[in-house]
Amino acid sequence: MSRFTSLEMCAGAGGQALGLEMAGFGHQALIEIEPPACATLRLNRPSWHVQECDLRHFSGKPYDGIDLLAGGVPCPPFSKAGKQLGAEDERDLFPEAIRMVSETRPKAVMLENVRGLLDAVFNDYRADVEKQLQKLGYVAGWRLLNASDFGVSQLRPRVVFVGIQARYADSFEWPAPSPLPPPTVGQLLHDLMAAEGWKEADSWRHTANSIAPTLVGGSKKHGGPDLGPTRAKRAWASLGVCGHGIADKAPDCDFTGLPRLTTRMAARIQGFPDEWLFAGKKTATYRQIGNAFPPPVARAVAEKIFAALSVRQLVQVAS
Repeated sequence: MSRFTSLEMCAGAGGQALGLEMAGFGHQALIEIEPPACATLRLNRPSWHVQECDLRHFSGKPYDGIDLLAGGVPCPPFSKAGKQLGAEDERDLFPEAIRMVSETRPKAVMLENVRGLLDAVFNDYRADVEKQLQKLGYVAGWRLLNASDFGVSQLRPRVVFVGIQARYADSFEWPAPSPLPPPTVGQLLHDLMAAEGWKEADSWRHTANSIAPTLVGGSKKHGGPDLGPTRAKRAWASLGVCGHGIADKAPDCDFTGLPRLTTRMAARIQGFPDEWLFAGKKTATYRQIGNAFPPPVARAVAEKIFAALSVRQLVQVAS
């Protein structure tokens, strides 16, 4: 049994949930509205208590006193790819996250979102979130973390919010970047690209000699599985990858041209272990992967939260 418990909001395909599990947290429940993502969670962790529902209709009161409330509330209200409507966007679930904090009174809160949330246009929005959490007794802060600093083979900047009860705050510190660089796309994916005997796999590995652009999962309203806007596609092309869609399998022996990623390749770029499976058809699978919080980043932050709670626990035992 895990020492500390967690409740996960907007769990998606389980990137953050998996990272929290790796850090030592035991999930009491995971809330997710999308059926394919719920199927993915159940497929990989049958023991997890997955609640397939809208967060707006979920009560956190049965989970009062949970150790960690975590989640990745929808990013479109803050994304540079959208209109950045913030609080005016009907998809903004930060108010629901704050409601959940009020209902569960966790020892710590961990939320992740897109880099756009740190734009000046949202200064007042962030200040208001902090003020509400402070009133509830939390010391709150935001940090921009690059996934590539934690072993993930893409830059993927994400904003992480941590609120921690004042009695634990002095023991919390943000994770430091790894001193080792992440593998290049070629190093990471060579075995998968060569799985069908592609003759050019070795040559391709040397071409794909950098980390990946940020994977973009997109939304149900816009398009199918591709690797992002025009600029991202050019960056993928420089790595020897075609960004116009996702392949069903690795290139065959005599393939010529730029290969496309498979969903398994995309999942590895996101930091998912190969044994993590995804439910749904290709588009639904890629959307789950592209919208995920990389597990290694979630683990790095969650380990620091775990350590802070552990230090306080030891102090209480000693006294």
